[in-house]
Amino acid sequence: MGGGGSSTRRVTFEADENENITVVKGVRLSDSVIDRMKEPSSPSTRSQHRSASGAVNDEELKKRIAEELALERARRDSEAQKRRLFGRLLERERISSNEHLTRAILRERAATEEERQKAQRFAKQLEEKDRELKKHDAYYKEQLARLEERSAQFYKVTTEQYQKAADEVSSRFK
Repeated sequence: MGGGGSSTRRVTFEADENENITVVKGVRLSDSVIDRMKEPSSPSTRSQHRSASGAVNDEELKKRIAEELALERARRDSEAQKRRLFGRLLERERISSNEHLTRAILRERAATEEERQKAQRFAKQLEEKDRELKKHDAYYKEQLARLEERSAQFYKVTTEQYQKAADEVSSRFK
């Protein structure tokens, strides 16, 4: 909305007993318009302006007021637009940070799940190694028992043969 555009809104005003202008319909005026309206002018000059060109001054005043109202409205619209844009920016930032946080949480969950799966694989491998070690342990114990049994049998046979040979030698040399 431009500051120099014309307004389709009608503004009514009237002069009070001191010939000060008063806005009737609750229209806000900027400080500069109010200051211009309060500018000191002698009553005789004001009367001459009114009598000579009363309609022109009223029209000029109406035009000034309309311009000031348009400027004020444009300023308010600009402020409102800035607030809306800032609000949108904040909303985008919030959404972006939420998305970033969500992605980070998902990455952490994925990493945690991957670590859990690794731990399960390692636990299975450890159990498998443990079973394999127990299997080897049982096998070697069995082999050791066989060797001990063979050794005992060999010892028994050797002892019997030794005893038999000793008895033969002793019977020959008696």
